[in-house]
Amino acid sequence: MQREIDFVRVIPDITIKFRENGEWIDKTSDDLFYGKRCVIFGLPGAFTPTCSAYQLPGFEEKYDEIKSLGIDEVYCISVNDAFVMNAWAKDQGIQKVKLIPDGNGHFTEAIKMLVPKWHLGFGVRSWRYAAVTKGFQFEWFTEEPGIENSISFDDPYGDSSPESVIEYLKSVA
Repeated sequence: MQREIDFVRVIPDITIKFRENGEWIDKTSDDLFYGKRCVIFGLPGAFTPTCSAYQLPGFEEKYDEIKSLGIDEVYCISVNDAFVMNAWAKDQGIQKVKLIPDGNGHFTEAIKMLVPKWHLGFGVRSWRYAAVTKGFQFEWFTEEPGIENSISFDDPYGDSSPESVIEYLKSVA
């Protein structure tokens, strides 16, 4: 559901805890976004059906096409810890898309995409969205319909697909 952004969305100034080669690595918003045009997509959780069957593998499959449209990085962010995100990337055979473990939900909360999923036993998670960023600004942002009723059992997927992102990128190429 592409909509006019009702406030200026900016990349939050945060530090994310990554786990690389058995070590904790801190990466800041500067490390991830400074001087780059990126695609970022958020999803409810690693190893969940739609995220694992369609969204993450779809972006991995369309990665080269997305990059050819002027994108420097493609990021997947989820409110999961670094251990889970690393295991999910390995399980899915992800080689190109970079996974961001927003374990505390700070990034997701700052961009107003954190939703309660208590009824599923998930705690709080990300609503499904996709965006194009340039530096620290959101150039384009779309979210799945229904965020206002996030406690439903629906899991909409379409507006945040790689095809939707590609359609936008081609429209401004």
